[in-house]
Amino acid sequence: MSSLLRWMNSILYLKLHSKLYFNFLMSLFLTLLLSGQIVFAQVKNLDDLLLQVKQARQLTDNKNKAREKKFRQQRSDRKRMLEQTRSELEQALAASRQLKKTLQANDKALLEISAQTVNKSANLGELFGVVRQISGETMASFKHSIISIQYPERAKFLKKLSSSQSLPAMKDLHQLWYEMQRQMTQSGKNILFKKMIITARGNEEERMVVRIGEFNSLSNGTYLQYLSQTNQLVELDQQPPEHFLTMAQQLEEAALSTTNEEIAIAIDPSRGTLLSLLTQMPDIEERIRQGGIIGYIILFIGILSLVIALERYLYLSIIDLKMNKQKKHTEAFDNNPLGRIMWVYHQLKEKTSKRVSIETLTLKLDEAILRETPKLEKRLLMLGLFATVAPLLGLLGTVIGMIETFQSIAIFGTGDPKLMSGGISQALVTTGLGLIVAIPAVLLHGFLQTKSNHLIQILDEESAGYIALSSEQEWFKKECPEKKSAEKKDAFSANESLGV
Repeated sequence: MSSLLRWMNSILYLKLHSKLYFNFLMSLFLTLLLSGQIVFAQVKNLDDLLLQVKQARQLTDNKNKAREKKFRQQRSDRKRMLEQTRSELEQALAASRQLKKTLQANDKALLEISAQTVNKSANLGELFGVVRQISGETMASFKHSIISIQYPERAKFLKKLSSSQSLPAMKDLHQLWYEMQRQMTQSGKNILFKKMIITARGNEEERMVVRIGEFNSLSNGTYLQYLSQTNQLVELDQQPPEHFLTMAQQLEEAALSTTNEEIAIAIDPSRGTLLSLLTQMPDIEERIRQGGIIGYIILFIGILSLVIALERYLYLSIIDLKMNKQKKHTEAFDNNPLGRIMWVYHQLKEKTSKRVSIETLTLKLDEAILRETPKLEKRLLMLGLFATVAPLLGLLGTVIGMIETFQSIAIFGTGDPKLMSGGISQALVTTGLGLIVAIPAVLLHGFLQTKSNHLIQILDEESAGYIALSSEQEWFKKECPEKKSAEKKDAFSANESLGV
């Protein structure tokens, strides 16, 4: 082993600069190192070692030459392959650049197409939503339109179009436009057609019907109601006032005669809602029935007050005529209060030989007036009492009605207003009836009281005239001469004969 090391040192000192030789030595060193003891065990001297090294070198050179030849051949092949690969790489890069440009162009075109697709799909989606919305709104409007009685098939089309899940076709859009245009056109026309209607008795009859736009329909001078649930025309149980029906009859006659005459007609702009509410409005009899027992009592008081007022008015009017007639005659008539007072005055003068004291005459005339006053004021106090009691009874009915209303609320709650309608109706109706009775009663009482006071005032004036006449006669008898007294007496006699 030591000899091997010395040999290696000598080799290193040779300062061989050949790269190939250096590689050879390194390979030889490694080979010998691996087979160290076996190889060098056979070496007996340096000559053998030199010979073996020379043989090994020769063998290594041959192998290296073969390998070098092989490497050069592979190098040319690989160079050719490298050039081919580079050529293919250049071609691939060129194709890649072209494909990249194509890809960018395609991406840009794809973005544009996507944007156009989104816009078109959005427009189509918006169109789809708008068509469904308009179809639904139009169907709801047509459902309550009286024009549908002539065109019932359009409801199915609009229902199908409003519930469709696909885009509408062009023919559907045209049909929708046509139906809307036909609705607008028909709403401005008065159409005469024949149709089965349901009468107020519940029978079906085929009649000529006049449709006024989309507002009302008429038949035989009566108003009809359109039932959208069954698509039928029904004659109203309770019709509008008579003058409206007269105008409806005139319109029907004009439609049958195909004249161009302008005729005034009352229409319901709410498409039958007001007419349907008209049938639910209670009449006078039902209103009175809602007032209950208090309402009937108030009506009885009102009727009694009217009878009393009528009787008093007739009586006082007749007495007024008779008293005016009595003023024109000196003879006393017993059929009026003024005549009876004149009769008392004449009877008193005859009994006392035309000499009556002023005090006695005053008392007698006052007594006669007091006898006549109750006859003139008879039952007026009762009329005033009725005028006072009627609103109080109305207030009583209001209190009772509100008590019933609160009882209904306590039992059933406020969920259903119909349960409270009875008490509220009684509360309002009785108050209204009380005022309706009280206001005319107060006016009639004031009027009749004024008329009665006027007649009593006439009696007081005539009585004062008789007292003044008697007083003047007494004064002339005491103060004036006999001649003048006679003249004055004749003058007073003439006045007395005229009834002053």
